[in-house]
Amino acid sequence: MLDMKSIRESEQYQRRVQLAADHKGIKLSVAELLDLDNDRRRRLQEVEQLRQRRNAGSQEISLLMQQGAKDQAELKKQEIKHINLVLGEQEQKLREVEARFNERLALVPNIVSPDTPVGASDQDNVEVRSIGEPAVYPFPMRDHVELGELHGMMDIGRGVKTAGSRGYYLKGAGVLLHRAVQQLALDRLMHKGFMLLDVPLMVRTAAMENTAFFPLGQDQAFAIADEDRWLVGTSEVPLVNFYSGEIVDVSEPLRLAAASLCFRSEVGSAGRDVSGLYRVHQFAKVEQVILCEADEKVSERLLQEITANAEELLQLLELPYRVVAVCTGDMSQKTYKQYDIETWMPSRQAYGETHSSSNLLDFQARRSNIRYLDSEGQLRYCHTLNNTAVASPRILIPLLENHQREDGSIYIPQALRPYMNGIKELTIQHHND
Repeated sequence: MLDMKSIRESEQYQRRVQLAADHKGIKLSVAELLDLDNDRRRRLQEVEQLRQRRNAGSQEISLLMQQGAKDQAELKKQEIKHINLVLGEQEQKLREVEARFNERLALVPNIVSPDTPVGASDQDNVEVRSIGEPAVYPFPMRDHVELGELHGMMDIGRGVKTAGSRGYYLKGAGVLLHRAVQQLALDRLMHKGFMLLDVPLMVRTAAMENTAFFPLGQDQAFAIADEDRWLVGTSEVPLVNFYSGEIVDVSEPLRLAAASLCFRSEVGSAGRDVSGLYRVHQFAKVEQVILCEADEKVSERLLQEITANAEELLQLLELPYRVVAVCTGDMSQKTYKQYDIETWMPSRQAYGETHSSSNLLDFQARRSNIRYLDSEGQLRYCHTLNNTAVASPRILIPLLENHQREDGSIYIPQALRPYMNGIKELTIQHHND
């Protein structure tokens, strides 16, 4: 959420918020929000004045009764009765206006950074840099599904049988690779001073609202029937909520990381990427979250840091990738500035998104009420940032495809070998179903 006072007092800021809403495809009228805010504040003032009159009248009645002025006290009681009647009506109107105001306020997007590209979709994202050269194969290339089945690493057919569309099983070396990339990422983050957490995967509605995944992203989440709980689509939600409602010490940035299962409904992607492991309902992700002081220079530096952490992992996996600046139309409500990292996927003959880094300024911390004391002793809302250190099984797509050989064997990058029992390559063997 944004500071309503800043919106109210600056026409330039109002235009910036409206532009962000328009670019992000959010149906919001800032003018309507301001009208509701004015109505809400006016009605609140009226209600408070009526309450003051009622309280003063009640004290006056008590004094009149002590003085034996029963007739005057009775008149005053009738007056208070009328005030209570009007007050009840005004309080109801105030609740209705506040409900409409809060509904609109929940839709207000974060502003976007001045260097964010303007565009309508991911097709308008702008490449910042590319590392490594996409592989060229002098032999017929196998995709990750064919490689996975050849090595007995995955079974999508049985996954669909058991879990429905986008279901899958990982087996044998597939499980080892799945866990190896996660552990490599966790070890690198721990080495860089991140505190590791094992987090709740079912959270309350408030936790999703605090982190701005609701209300606009509610159709992407799985609800727990008859409970106020949801399965998380990223451990960003429980990581940020770890400090919700608290005053924290950010004299040094708070660096948090978690490896967790994630669940997404993939509403709106019907018919897209239904085969293979690119777009699935259940996956595992190592997430970085940072909370820091409300200084744009500091949070920008940290955005570069967490992006570099993800790039380092891809370099250790010896994979070609590129970093793109995400445009306004491809951003979520909460994002101020975002980079995506796309890794080369030979079977798609294209780069596919594998990582995302975002700076949210204080948007998320305001909703989560996470504050700190600045150098002058004033309470301020933190800046928050997040990044995908690695997500699997999607990362297995470029990992298997880029490292395949003509005979069907798969090269294992040196950085993964300690997590793969020293295995240097995967060779084709007979596998029992």
